[in-house]
Amino acid sequence: MKEPTLIIMAAGMGSRYGGLKQMDPISDKGEIILDFSLYDAMMAGFKRVIFVIKEEMEADFRALIDDRAGKYMQVEYAFQKLTDIPDAYQVPEGREKPWGTGHAVLSCRHLIDGPFVVINADDYYGPGGFQSIYDFLTSHQDGETYSYCMVGFRLENTITENGHVARGVCEITEDGNLAQVTERTKIMRRPEGIAYTEDEGETWNVLPDSATVSMNFWGFTKSMMEEMEKGFPVFLEKALAENPMKGEYFLPMVADRLVKEGKATVKVLPTSDKWYGVTYRKDKEMVVAALQSMKDKGLYPDKLWK
Repeated sequence: MKEPTLIIMAAGMGSRYGGLKQMDPISDKGEIILDFSLYDAMMAGFKRVIFVIKEEMEADFRALIDDRAGKYMQVEYAFQKLTDIPDAYQVPEGREKPWGTGHAVLSCRHLIDGPFVVINADDYYGPGGFQSIYDFLTSHQDGETYSYCMVGFRLENTITENGHVARGVCEITEDGNLAQVTERTKIMRRPEGIAYTEDEGETWNVLPDSATVSMNFWGFTKSMMEEMEKGFPVFLEKALAENPMKGEYFLPMVADRLVKEGKATVKVLPTSDKWYGVTYRKDKEMVVAALQSMKDKGLYPDKLWK
C-alpha cells in the first residue's frame, strides 16, 4: 500500500483575525501552530507534505518550513489559482474569492497518486488524530465502496471563548460511519450551553457538548481526487448561474454526496484531544499558554525542530 500524503490548506487569509495568521509565532522558539501539526504528523508516520498556498506566499512559506520541518519531511507546494478551472469555463469578471476547499485540494491533483489526508494550516489538532488517520489509511483500501475516514472532535473541545465558530456537526451511524455533516456557521458558548443560530442571533439552538464535529481533518484514497475532479464542472455550472461571485466547492459537500449516493463510507475516528486555533486575535494568548504547557509536561520537546 502507498504511504499517505498530508495536504495542508494554507491559502486563506484570516479575515476575522486581520492578517496572515498561519505565519504568526505562538512559541518563544518562533514556532507557528503549523509546526505542531507537522511534528505530530511526522511522529505518526507521515513522510510527505504538500502545502496548498497562494503563489505569492511561496517565499514566506519556504523561509518558515524548508529549514525546519523540511529537514525531516518531503515538502512540496501546490498553488491555488482562481484561473485553475476547466477550459470550457471563465472566471466571472470581478471575482476575487477562491473556489473553496474542494478546489484547494484539487490544486494537488497532479501530485497525488495514493491516499491523502487534508487539514487546515491554522488549526492545532493534537497527536491522536494524526495517529488514528495514518493507521486507518495504511490498513484500508477501497472495496465495493470507497473507504474514507474523518477525525471527529467533541464539540466542547473546539469552541473559542472570543466569538463564534463554524463547525460541521456530524450524524454517525451505529457502526461508526458518517451519515451526514451539517454546516453550522455560527456556534458559540452561551449561558444555556453551546448553541448555534441561523437567524443572526434572533433564536439559538443548543447542541450537546459531546456532539461530534468535523474540523476538516479528512482521510481519503486516491478515488476522492478523481471524484472531486469529475464533480467540479457540475459545481461550476450551478455556481456560475446562481452565485458567480461567492459560490464555493466545499470538500465536506463532496464527501457528503458520495456517502448519500452509496459510493463511499467515511469512518469517524474519535479523538479526545482539544482543538486550538487563532480564529480571533484574543485567542492567541490562550493558544500560546496551552502549547507551552504541553511542552512543560514533556508532550513536545522544548524545540520541535533541532
